[in-house]
Amino acid sequence: MIVPMKKANIIVQLKDAHEAISRLRQFGLLHVKHNEALQSKYLSMLQEDMVLVDSCLDILRQQEHEPCRTDKTVPVDWRVSARHIIDLWKRRDHLESYGRVLANSLEEWEAWGDFEPDEILRLREKGLYFKLFEAPHKEIKDFPEGIVVRHIFTARKISRCLAIARKEFSLPFKEVALPKQGVQAMRKRLLEDKLASQQIKKELSCLVCLFPFFMDIKNRINKEVEFYAALAGMAKSEALTYITGFVPFDGVTKLAAESRKNKWGFLVTEPAPEDNVPTLIRNPRWVSLIAPIFKFLEILPGYHELDISLPFLIFFSIFFGILIGDAGYGLVYCLITFFIQQKVKKKNMDTSAFLLFYILSGCAIIWGVLTGTFFGHEWVMVAGYKPLAPALNDDKYLQRFCFLLGALHLSIAHSWRAILKSSSLNALADIGWILVLWAAFFTANTLILNDAFPFFGKWLIIVGVILVVFFTNPQKNLFKTIGAGLGTLALSLMNNFTDVVSYVRLFAVGLAGVAIADAFNGMARMVGHSNIFTLLVSILILVIGHILGVVLGPVSVLVHGVRLNVLEFSGHANVSWSGLAYKPLKE
Repeated sequence: MIVPMKKANIIVQLKDAHEAISRLRQFGLLHVKHNEALQSKYLSMLQEDMVLVDSCLDILRQQEHEPCRTDKTVPVDWRVSARHIIDLWKRRDHLESYGRVLANSLEEWEAWGDFEPDEILRLREKGLYFKLFEAPHKEIKDFPEGIVVRHIFTARKISRCLAIARKEFSLPFKEVALPKQGVQAMRKRLLEDKLASQQIKKELSCLVCLFPFFMDIKNRINKEVEFYAALAGMAKSEALTYITGFVPFDGVTKLAAESRKNKWGFLVTEPAPEDNVPTLIRNPRWVSLIAPIFKFLEILPGYHELDISLPFLIFFSIFFGILIGDAGYGLVYCLITFFIQQKVKKKNMDTSAFLLFYILSGCAIIWGVLTGTFFGHEWVMVAGYKPLAPALNDDKYLQRFCFLLGALHLSIAHSWRAILKSSSLNALADIGWILVLWAAFFTANTLILNDAFPFFGKWLIIVGVILVVFFTNPQKNLFKTIGAGLGTLALSLMNNFTDVVSYVRLFAVGLAGVAIADAFNGMARMVGHSNIFTLLVSILILVIGHILGVVLGPVSVLVHGVRLNVLEFSGHANVSWSGLAYKPLKE
């Protein structure tokens, strides 16, 4: 559930502002809302430090890890070390950029032969003029007297030539400017730059050991930024100043007691409609299993929206099972989860999130057992296995099941909204949409699966439309009521049908995954195992094919399973994921 918030204002004397923020940070309950523009010289310095340490961390992340030297000590001045790392990176980047340009130039000039441009310039001072030019081979003809032309090489029907004379001259062809240095000098410079770049790379790799140190610096700066931002954002009036923020409803008593203890002024009100109230979600531990998915997707419902964690967990698990649809793959995911969990345990890290992956893997295993799919479907049937739910292997039945799942899923969203609005007539509009959804379900079955449209289907549409039109935005003026309802109906009626039909993606993607597994199994069977070579080839085909299936499975879940929850269901539940995370000022 989304925890109700209270708006708190704490008033202190201006001279006690710093100490008050320190006490509030120790208490760790107030999500600060800034009342003033954040203008502070020290805050600007901290933000500059943050840019510096972030740049340093980005560079260290890109480096290969070298074994840490025991003599590598923590720097006395982290800013000097950070600038040194950034300077090394910039120098290496410059060397590599210039090296690419130089390599291209070397490739271009190697065909001309090795010569020194400075020598040619010196000969010009002595009255001997050299010019390089290029021209189509067929257009090179006799040259005026006094000009000696020597052909150097031809590439792509273009001749490169050298012209020599004892006075300044011009030619009716494209002249080639001399390079800044000769081929030998280019090779030498390229080698020197390569060695220098390798040395810098090695030094940066050794400095990766400082990554935890700089992460600690970043965390400290973050906390300092929070502190001084809260201080700078306090509103001031003569000798008084106050800070505003949001507190969970069950933390108000504690904060009030702390205010009395420190002799602060304390005012608690309900958040105003225009306030951007942060969202804090608290659920039972088993519902909170879905939290890692929300964190990975970086989504959070708004304060005035619904917390859909429970239906998300239930239906996401079902979607995972259908989309993967293979007990073998589910077992692989389960083993991978167990292996990673053991690795994480050794590092004394939190492993509670792994339970979600066991649940998802279990859903894939259950669906595979029901349909008789274990690293493919065909070979299991040939082996004589009888699936527990053979109807799920019937295309029409499975499509009908997907439409049913969609209508049920979206109906839950509108039912939830209707319950919350039960004290007003608007709830009837959501009931109308539920009727429209089930009419869309029967329509999809009729149009796509050729099922008979039920006799009561038209009444679902008629009653549903009437409820939507008259109760979406009921007003005293009947014409305005009908106008608002018709506008909503026009925008959303077709969407309800397409949203129900979109759940057929579960059938299509799940079927495609099984088909790919069967295709690789068939290829391996065709190769046979008449000798050791064909046996190895068959095994290789099976391994590659099923690794591909194991990798692509979670991708399909992220694309389709997440979409049905985050877009279709959330749209009908009026959840726009506009939430601001609750981040209290704390140490």
